[in-house]
Amino acid sequence: MSDTPADAGEVREIRLNPIVPTESVLVATARSMRPKKAEELAPRDTRKHVETCPFCRGNEHKTPPAIMVWPEAGDWRIRMVENLYPVLGDDRAQSNFSFGLQQTIDGYGRHEVIIDHYEHGIAIHEMAEPHLAALFGVYQKRMRQLFESDDRLRYVLVFKNFGPAAGASIPHTHSQVIAMPVVPENVEAEVRNSAAHYAKHHHCIFCALIDEALTFEATIYDRSSGAVRRKINVGQYVIERGERFIAIKPFASRYEWEVHILPLAHQADFLDAATTDFDDLARVLKRTMARLDAVIGGAQYNFFLHSVPHDKERGAHAASYHWHLEICPRTSIPTGFELGSGLFVNTINPEQAAERLRAVDI
Repeated sequence: MSDTPADAGEVREIRLNPIVPTESVLVATARSMRPKKAEELAPRDTRKHVETCPFCRGNEHKTPPAIMVWPEAGDWRIRMVENLYPVLGDDRAQSNFSFGLQQTIDGYGRHEVIIDHYEHGIAIHEMAEPHLAALFGVYQKRMRQLFESDDRLRYVLVFKNFGPAAGASIPHTHSQVIAMPVVPENVEAEVRNSAAHYAKHHHCIFCALIDEALTFEATIYDRSSGAVRRKINVGQYVIERGERFIAIKPFASRYEWEVHILPLAHQADFLDAATTDFDDLARVLKRTMARLDAVIGGAQYNFFLHSVPHDKERGAHAASYHWHLEICPRTSIPTGFELGSGLFVNTINPEQAAERLRAVDI
């Protein structure tokens, strides 16, 4: 820990991710003062309809046929189609091979696009809560269909990119779904480490972090001088709290404005969430995104949904894993140090970032 209180002066410390301890974050607030070229704010196209946009209502002929629409009758508000440039697909079969240390497996899977809203330039925080609740319902329904369609699939990732730096190539608001025969390494690391924590302590580490965020406070003093080194206050990392979901600023935030949303009650699989829960999830997400927009309006971001993998160990991890939504605004460009070391550098004190987000009047 740093000898500098969290609410004053320069902070320089390495924080370990409690979920994945091998994932470290260097919090170095002095770095924010160095000359640098920050990511430019993503240009916001606020038009409701664009004639040339393939995702706008009325241009359905410019995309593959719909896989799913909501609502099922009348004008669609959410529409799902195949991705024209998939990273995985089921259009051709390839055999696995191994040659010495080189080996491959078939790049089988599905890659689909969910057009989040019929309005071209609407932002997440501008969408109605019932619409966002329906969007999570579409995510869940399609994930279930994909798992049931092929027992080779081990993981389905739902994610959203906004802005070129976050990987978005079309400005119309949309999410993506990728089903794959392998479990991504970052999810596998979360599952593996949360299982190890459960085996040792007999409780879910995600639930423990929620409990700490809601109930824990401490003052840490310097042994020799008696000076306050750090204060941790109840609710210091809480950004939003609903009846069933909570938005938390991670202690070891990889990105300056990163926020995670988790169900308050333990649940490992997003597919087990009741559709009635999505009303509260929609409210927490909408308010969280409104806070982010107020502080860093126009920032480019990714969000992604992590749920328990559907592999042979799925049942064994039901008590130790906890599904969640990770929101990662992209406000800086990774440096050679970050890319070469794998150590994230955060130039804003997470406690101060959380305070600024909570202070937004919405």
